[in-house]
Amino acid sequence: MAIRIIVKDPDPVLRETAKPVPKITPNIHKLLNDMADTMYDAEGVGLAAPQIGILKRVIVIDVGDEHGLIEMINPEIVSLEGEQLGPEGCLSIPGLRGDVKRAMKVTVKGLDRNGDELVITGSELLARAFQHEVDHLNGVLFTDLAQSVYREEERQKKGEE
Repeated sequence: MAIRIIVKDPDPVLRETAKPVPKITPNIHKLLNDMADTMYDAEGVGLAAPQIGILKRVIVIDVGDEHGLIEMINPEIVSLEGEQLGPEGCLSIPGLRGDVKRAMKVTVKGLDRNGDELVITGSELLARAFQHEVDHLNGVLFTDLAQSVYREEERQKKGEE
């Protein structure tokens, strides 16, 4: 296991579409382990493989709920319900936040590290995280969707006044 370097915007790899994983190999297991270590080290709640420069459809998420660490290979959003507007940040765009409209509830299917089908339905923060990470696999950043974008410290100062 290792901590990888997180790619920062405007690196062009963040705008590319990740390729499906055709076969789960020991290298994919290592990638999942490294992605989880990297996400936790950076104190994030999700990470997509393109964020460490690897154009594979692999994500990890841990929003601190009962699901714990979610590892998903070739994730697809199969249903979206409701709507929420809330703040998002991104490990690839440090210091910026944005208010993004997302579905309130999503169902995502993909494969776990053993190649077994995994179907997870999440709401609120987990739904937001799934949508954010799947967007990364398609070359989309939260700043593309945000109704407003602001520096984290600007919002904090306004809250102190």
